[in-house]
This record gives sequence, structure tokens and C-alpha cells, in this order.
Amino acid sequence: MGQEQQDLFDKQPPPWELDDRREVCVAEVVFAEAPFGPYDYEVPGTLRAAVQPGVRVQVPLGRGNRRRVGYCTVVGSQAHVTRALKPILATVDSRSLLSPAMLRLTRWMADYYLCPLGQVLDAVVPAGVRGQAGTREQVFLHVAPGVTARLAELALPPKQRDALQILAGSSGGMTPADLAAAAHCTSGPIQTLRRKALVTEEVRRVQQIIPDTRTVDRVARLPLNPDQQAALEAILQPLRQRRHETIVIHGVTGSGKTEVYIQAIEEVIQYGRQAIVLVPEISLTPQTLQRFESRFARVAVLHSHLTGSERHWHWRRIATGEVQVVVGARSAVFAPTPNLGLIVIDEEHDASFKQDIVPRYHARDVARQRALAEQVPLVLGSATPALESWYAAQCGTYRLIEMPRRVSALPLPDVATVDLRTPHRGRHAPGAISQPLYQAVREALRDGGQVILLLNRRGYSTTIQCPACGHVVKCPHCDLALTHHRHEQTAVCHYCEYQIPPPPHCPECRFADIRYSGLGTQKLEVEVQARFPGVACLRMDSDSMSKPGSHETALSRFRSGEVRILLGTQMIAKGLDFPNVTLVGVINADTTLHFPDFRAAERTFQLVTQVAGRTGRGARGGRVLVQTYSPDHPAIMAAQRHDYRQFALQELPVRREFGYPPLVAMIRIVVRGPVETAVEQFAEQVVERLRATATARQVEPRILGPAAAPLPKLRGNFRFHVLLYHADQPALAGLVRAATEGLKPPADVLWTVDVDPLDML
Repeated sequence: MGQEQQDLFDKQPPPWELDDRREVCVAEVVFAEAPFGPYDYEVPGTLRAAVQPGVRVQVPLGRGNRRRVGYCTVVGSQAHVTRALKPILATVDSRSLLSPAMLRLTRWMADYYLCPLGQVLDAVVPAGVRGQAGTREQVFLHVAPGVTARLAELALPPKQRDALQILAGSSGGMTPADLAAAAHCTSGPIQTLRRKALVTEEVRRVQQIIPDTRTVDRVARLPLNPDQQAALEAILQPLRQRRHETIVIHGVTGSGKTEVYIQAIEEVIQYGRQAIVLVPEISLTPQTLQRFESRFARVAVLHSHLTGSERHWHWRRIATGEVQVVVGARSAVFAPTPNLGLIVIDEEHDASFKQDIVPRYHARDVARQRALAEQVPLVLGSATPALESWYAAQCGTYRLIEMPRRVSALPLPDVATVDLRTPHRGRHAPGAISQPLYQAVREALRDGGQVILLLNRRGYSTTIQCPACGHVVKCPHCDLALTHHRHEQTAVCHYCEYQIPPPPHCPECRFADIRYSGLGTQKLEVEVQARFPGVACLRMDSDSMSKPGSHETALSRFRSGEVRILLGTQMIAKGLDFPNVTLVGVINADTTLHFPDFRAAERTFQLVTQVAGRTGRGARGGRVLVQTYSPDHPAIMAAQRHDYRQFALQELPVRREFGYPPLVAMIRIVVRGPVETAVEQFAEQVVERLRATATARQVEPRILGPAAAPLPKLRGNFRFHVLLYHADQPALAGLVRAATEGLKPPADVLWTVDVDPLDML
């Protein structure tokens, strides 16, 4: 998007290339890189059976006829052509990569998210599937037609006869090596059979790498309480009627939502259909996968930590209908289930369901569109639903089901705040852990419990500053303060990964005592180890959990009781179920509260409520201490009471007053480039076109900007953004589409469109 499409064919072809009477088979082809198309190509007679929608093809592109691979999206006949079409050269795939339903879904995504269809198709079909990772071409031999009937008449040497008889008895053919081994001969007799045309050859792709499959003990279904039973019936009703309904299950942490999902899926499987279950964090996938594998025989997993070979293997099993349940992160919404019966999104509020690169889709909205098209229920589960989902339920677009009680009548944990504004710590409570939290941790450990500490900032120190001249050590590409990582002995930019050794003195004035301040998870880990010596603790953040399998190993150690204190970022805040956790401490609840983002209060409420729900899941009960400089903030107070409804009642009027989602639709345009003035001028040009198009279309959106983005410089590029709001989403999208059509930025200036943005930085 954002580039003017060029005419790839001669504007005036020679008269002899035109033939209005000829019927031509035409394929529409799109590309994943500019120029995106669509462009029409002629399908040669030799390829008509092979060229189908969803198949990749090789075509000549442009005046130089350079060979490019694109996606065929439509095939049809045209009785009249106005100019000669270039022919498709070859097909890349032996079968379609996308079903007709998935092709329709990708067209909807391209239209809704204002991005090229080719880029959507590239995102939907994983690279490992496109490249057939883990497979290789292999030759299979078959007995030639008619040879089996006259086998007794053939005068063949014993070895050749034995090999031919063995091959005749095989159902799917045999490789030359397998046939030689079975016939106890060398390759010579088999080669002779091939020369005599008594056997034929077939080249097939075969799977070479099969991931390890674990054996999981089966677990019986659990009894449901009345809340769970009501939620299950709400799902089964549209499921049995084979119709779509979007159901929001607002269940407090520990209310047994997962068991409801599982029992609904059991019925889906009885109908011979499949289910997709999305979870937000890679750290949740092993635990969730284990829950489902203990109840279902055939479960596949799709997430970003899989190798290309593993992903391709799972993809093929799903596409053949072998898999009953697909569990995965955001991209699993595209799983090629041939008989989809149900989609579940657990922790549906989580921001990781929104993709931050083209196509910038939200898995929740894509799942709803897919469920609607295939007439299956969509279940959105959360203790803290996104306000978009809650508002849709209040308007009657979604159905709301409440699960306000924990299973087995366990009480929700008591939540207390620690006011960091007061000097309560004293000499005995230095560092990040206040005196009340320190005492609470000691009591929990003394009583045999486990502790979770949340700090949503990684690294050791978040700021490196000179106290003499005030200079802050920043990233030269992003103009943001570098974070000190003490274990790695680096100062790192968390946006572009620029890093330098920690400066021993001020780079500006050479002052020797440069100050490392601010708090990250590494510093918290050091403090915990110092203040609770001999107690095993474990840090979980994106730095410590970078290796495949590290999440599962860490959580297994905590589950077994080997680790007593688990500390980390938001990846430990949701979905984890450990009955022995009796204390949760939030080190600083204000890390997201004062961001320049209208969703800051919502995210803070969700984070505190979710991490609070990790305790009190066993007979011992639990408690939560939230350290904050803003104990009177409505989001903190609502989280303290586990009161989502009160939070929503307070927050939605604020959104309505200022015209923010979910009351209106929103689109964000970001312009970036290395020269600040060029970026700003192009952003102003974009706004001028938007305003002119709005006037011509008689649409009256609210347009803010252009203005410097909250993070004005990233990865060497200056950034300006434009925000558009309107009550009518299709009208707003149509405005942006029309205003930006043919828009060409200056050299080195790029621009992107984000529909329904979540990241406002």
C-alpha cells in the first residue's frame, strides 16, 4: 500500500495480438511485495487443471518480464479481451494452500485492514508451509499398468521377479531403496525393471521430520458448578443449531472457564468437527496444551517458537482433519481446519492478539469474521474483557455470560495497596520491596507457600544519568534512554536492540560517578536473593525465557515447589494456575498507568486484576499487595475490589466524552523517515488529502495531527502520526482508502495504516 501501481503491459499492443473472438482462461494474481496487483494473466491450456485459487504461480512481471511468484486468487474465462495477456509460466504448489473459505477471509482482511491482499496471504500461510519445510522429493515405484496380470508369463531372473512381486503387493508404491531391501538385492535388478518399463516412477514430497509426541496421562472430566453449567449451555445452544453467536464469558480468575471450553469441545468432536483455542502468551501454551492433551487424543499446537518443519507438520495434520483441537497463539486463527466447529479465545483482552506488522489484524476480530462465515460459535473468555467486547455485549451484539464465583466456592484473594508516597519503609526496607510486602513474603515462605512478584519492566536499571551535568545515555537511533542489563554487562535499547558496554563515567562531562537508577526485573531478582537468602527464586521475562522450552521448564520448576519465588513481567500475570501460591506482590502498579494512551487505565486494571488472580486458588487462600503511588486511582481501586463492572461503568463515560473507542472507530497513520522535515511535510500532505476527501465524500471525521508520535524517533527514523475517529467504521475506512490511493511519499519516507490500533506509542 502507498505505492502507485504501474502499468505492466504495453498500452497499445500490436493489432495482431488482439482477438476479441478468442475465449481466454484468465487468472487474477497478487504479490506479497510491490507492485501488489491484482493483475490478469492468461492460463495456458497445459496448466488449466493445475492453476486454482490459492495456488502460487510463476509469472512474468513488467516490461523486463522478470519472473515473480504470486498468488492466484481467481480463475475464470473471458470471451473478449482488450489486449494480449502474458501467460502464467508454471505453478509452484501442487495443491491450493487456502480453502475457498480462507480466501474469502483474507479478502475481508485486506479490505478491513487496508492492506494488499498478497501481504495478507503471506501472513496467513506460514513460511514453513510455503517452503514445505521438513519434506523432500522422493521417487516411488509402481508396477506398470497391465504388468501384474501377466506377471506369471514374464521370463525374468529370480531377483527381478521377486522385486516385481513385492512391488505388486504394495499399496502406495515403494522407494527404490526400500524395494531393494525388501527383495534382498542390489539396485541393479530394480534399475533393469525400470529400463524394461515394467515399473513406473512417481515423484512425491514426503515428510522427513516428525516432532516428538509426548505421552500425557488422561484426566476425567470435572463436575461443573451452576455457573459453569450455564456457560456451557450458552455455548452448546448455537453449536447444536449450527449457527454463529459471539459469547463473552466474563469469569473471575479461577472460575473454571477452561473446563467449560473443554466440555464444549468434547461435544464439537462428537459431531466430527474441530476446535481452535487461542491463548495470548507463549508461556501459557505449554500449560494450556497439557490441559487439552490430557482430555483429547489428537491436539496440534501452533506458535512462533515452532521450527518451520514442526509448523508444516502440524499444518498438514490439521488440514487433513486428523487433529481434533488446535491450540496456539494469534496466528492459529488461520489453522486450516476443514470441519471447524468452535473458536475459543482465552484471555481475549490481551494485547498480543493484535499484530504489529502488516497485516495489522486483531485475532479476535478475524476469529469473529471466520466464525460468522462458517456459522460456528465464538467464545471470548476473560476475567477482564476488553472494553470493545464488553461494550458489544452491552449493546446486544455479543451475548454476555457471567461466572462471578470461583470453583469449589473458593474466595477471591484480599487485595491491599501499599502507598509508596508515604515514608513507611524506614531503614529496614531499602530497595523495591516495601516493609509491608517484605513481611508478607516472609510469612508466606514461613508457612510453606509460594510467592509471585510482578514488575513489568525488564533489565537492571532503566536510566543511566550523570548527576553532574544531567546527561542521559540514550540510543542514537531511538533517542530513548538505554536500559542497563547487568548480567550481560550491556546497556540496551529495547526497541532496536542497539547496545554498548555500560559507561564507567559520563560520556559528556567525564564525571566519574555516573548514576544507574530505575528498577527492572534483574535488579529485583538481585534484591530478592539478597533479602531472602537460601530461597530459590526464578525470573521470567523475555530476556531469561528466550530459548525454546524455557517457559515450560521454568513453570515446571515452580509447579514442583523447587522454586519458591517467581518474579517477572506480565508473562507471569495471566493464565497460570498454582494452588500453592499464597501471596502476589505488584512491585509498581503505575508502570503503565500514566502512559500517553487512552487505554492506560484499562491496561493497569487488567494487569493488576490478572496477577491478583494467580493466588488463592488452593485451600490455603491467598492475599495480594499492590505497591503504587496512585492508590486512589479508579483503576487501582476497582482492581482492589475485583470489580470489573464498576471499572467499565467509570471508564466508558470517559471514552464517550472524549470520543475514543469502543464508542467510535479509529485509524492511525504513522509516517516515518530519516529526515524530520521531510517526514513532517509528507504527514501534512496526508492530512490535507484526508480533509479534502472528507469534504468531497461529506464525511466528518475527527482528525488529529499530524503530530510527533509519543516515541518521536525509533530505529533512526523520525515519526509523526495522524489519528482519525468516526462513528461509522466503513465510512472512515473508505475515506482513508480513497485519500491514500496513489499516494507516493518522497524517497526514504514510509507510511503505514493501523486500523483499530492498540499501540499508541
